[in-house]
Amino acid sequence: MNGVSSLNIAEFEARYPDVFNPPALKRFLPLLIGAATILYLVYCWWFFSIGTVLATGQWQRAEIYARDWVSYAIRSTVRMSPEGTTISYPRFSELGDNPKPDWVVQNGRDVTITFGTGKSLRINGQRVIAMRGGEELTVLIEPDGAKPQGRLPTWATLKEDQVTVNFGFAGTADIIPERVVISRRFLGWANFVFDTASPFWNRSAGEVASMIFSGERIRPEISNAALAFDNIWYNSSWQHGDVWTKLLQTIVMAFVGTLLATLISLPLAFIAARNITPNFFANQMTKRFFDFLRSVDMLIWALFFTRAFGPGPLAGISAIFFTDTGTLGKVYSETLENIDDKQREGVKSVGASPMNVQRYGVIPQVLPVFASQALYFWESNTRSATIIGAVGAGGIGLKLWEAMRTNTNWHNVAYMVLLILAVVFIFDSISNALRSRLMGKQQ
Repeated sequence: MNGVSSLNIAEFEARYPDVFNPPALKRFLPLLIGAATILYLVYCWWFFSIGTVLATGQWQRAEIYARDWVSYAIRSTVRMSPEGTTISYPRFSELGDNPKPDWVVQNGRDVTITFGTGKSLRINGQRVIAMRGGEELTVLIEPDGAKPQGRLPTWATLKEDQVTVNFGFAGTADIIPERVVISRRFLGWANFVFDTASPFWNRSAGEVASMIFSGERIRPEISNAALAFDNIWYNSSWQHGDVWTKLLQTIVMAFVGTLLATLISLPLAFIAARNITPNFFANQMTKRFFDFLRSVDMLIWALFFTRAFGPGPLAGISAIFFTDTGTLGKVYSETLENIDDKQREGVKSVGASPMNVQRYGVIPQVLPVFASQALYFWESNTRSATIIGAVGAGGIGLKLWEAMRTNTNWHNVAYMVLLILAVVFIFDSISNALRSRLMGKQQ
């Protein structure tokens, strides 16, 4: 029995030599591919100096940006003079016109600023005492600069005539001659609903609701509810009205540009399809026109039209329209060239006119695919409209770029990014649902 089995196995191996006894190159090909991949990665690591880039990267910037997205800083300046110690805040402070924070305590010339549990800064004349984590640092402020007494702890740095004390997320203090600059940080977004000029500012939700629904009119000419909405919409710190208006511009820009591209590319695709329009010259001219439109990136078109029409949504609509006309035209024409000719020939055999042949023999086959592609481009252009807006094409992209350029309003950047993400998510869900229904009907 074993002899018969061995004979059958030998015959089977002889019948399929490529499987049981492949050439040496074929046996070692996966190993060679793996080795080549590893060598290529090592070469890229060396050629692009990835190790050096990682070692010299300013990783602390990522922490700073992430912190600024979810928090805000209140800045104040403590000035010491023979006449006394004064505390000042910026003109448009998050604390309003008469700031009296509970983390600042002044008793004559003695000022104590609390940065959380076990973290404080005490200023007494020309002496500053910083405490953090059980450690204490004394700094004397002299005419030629701040002079730390003793060894500097790890959370303090000396640069020329300035000592910077770092209290972690809670903030920092810069000790320099004649003054101490405080930056106190808090989690959240300050004055997101009402700014400091609003009569509803710094009130609880219950107090605001009571003022809106049962309180006396703050302004006789307008209801409290309308006044509250006006204060939110025209919030000077967050500019909700302008942000939402620019967001709507971005949505309209994407929709109109995609719609125009769909309407123009549809008839041109019939001319470009060889089986629909049997004219070599017309086919090639239309296809090359599509190539010209889509070979130039949407961002470049946006720069061109911003120069031609000036900054605004018209430049963004034109950029989306030009780019998508070329791309959709190519996709549509290739779809038409791959249709089932039997349905078209059947309609033609009953004596239908050329127009009716396309209407009943071609359109039903390609319409779900065309609509699905248009919906996908509409959803994609909602994201792209934000990018081209940053170069002057209008919409929320331009406002986002303005906030990023200041390098101080990162909480405003986070606000707009979250709005963009929400809009993209909603439009993506709508597009996916509509495309699933269309393709389901087609199947």
